[in-house]
Amino acid sequence: MTEMGGLVNRVSRIAGAVLGTTALAVALAACGGDSLEGGKKKDAGGSGASAGGEKGSLVVGAAAFTESKVLAELYAQSLRAAGYSVSVTTVKNRELYEPSLESGEIDVVPEYAATIAEFLNAKVNGPKAPEDKPVASGDADATVEALRKLAEPRGLKVLAVGGAVDQNAFAVTKEFAEKNKLTTLSDLGRAKLKVKIAAGDECAVRPFCAPGLKKTYGIDVAGIDPKGVGTPQAKQAVKDGVDQLVLTTTTDATIDTFGLVFLEDDKKLQNADNVLPVVNAKDAGAPEIAAALDKVTKVLTTADLAELNRKVDAERAKPEDVAKDYLTAKGLLNK
Repeated sequence: MTEMGGLVNRVSRIAGAVLGTTALAVALAACGGDSLEGGKKKDAGGSGASAGGEKGSLVVGAAAFTESKVLAELYAQSLRAAGYSVSVTTVKNRELYEPSLESGEIDVVPEYAATIAEFLNAKVNGPKAPEDKPVASGDADATVEALRKLAEPRGLKVLAVGGAVDQNAFAVTKEFAEKNKLTTLSDLGRAKLKVKIAAGDECAVRPFCAPGLKKTYGIDVAGIDPKGVGTPQAKQAVKDGVDQLVLTTTTDATIDTFGLVFLEDDKKLQNADNVLPVVNAKDAGAPEIAAALDKVTKVLTTADLAELNRKVDAERAKPEDVAKDYLTAKGLLNK
């Protein structure tokens, strides 16, 4: 993956993992934090004694894009507040950090239910399994249950899922929505309007993009404008009326600046990529760890996550700072 920038990296992760299972091996450029690629080992297991944390030391892993680093900081700071010594390490991609999670080099990672479920599906059942026999769906509970069945034999523990979700989303201009009385994708299908989609060129063949919009919602897709997933150029094309629909993600915090609004995926075409922690069961399976992470999961919303991303990407705030401010505001850290 050669694209750069927080939003592009973030939406590329979604586009690759949700729009097409063939892109499960997408590599995101590493930036910041320690790296396990050089053989870095943590000082002690999550249940062992360690200086600086009365309950032991933990390593939280983050992929190299804004949202993952923000989530890792939310987890790390919540765990520190619970008495653990915690470090955060940034690893390029899931292909590197997931084995490190299994081995115990990493104890905790923020994950996306459908994406990690299909990643493990491919790892366990072969690379074509996500296409031939997918385990993820638009049902978050069912997706998490399928994930647990794949994760537990590998020594991984899947913790409680929350309401925050980062998945494909489609948006139109506010004027277009108001004029045609659109709030959902079903409304757009019923309106019988021809729409051109600003997206990646793969949208033409991916089941969660143009083919899915046609099959599930009856939307008349007139063509694809290959301006990328959630890029400023794609959103500007819709704002200018060149295109009518843009593919982005639910945690895109910039759609307002382009005068756009999301249309609800009311028939759940998209897989449930709800945010949840996955931990090494041996080193980080303690109830106290789950309780600390669950506090974050329970309060975090999709809108919250979008705003945290915006502060890092647009305001150049540090992930650790926005995480601290957020947790403090929610009463999860001492002021």
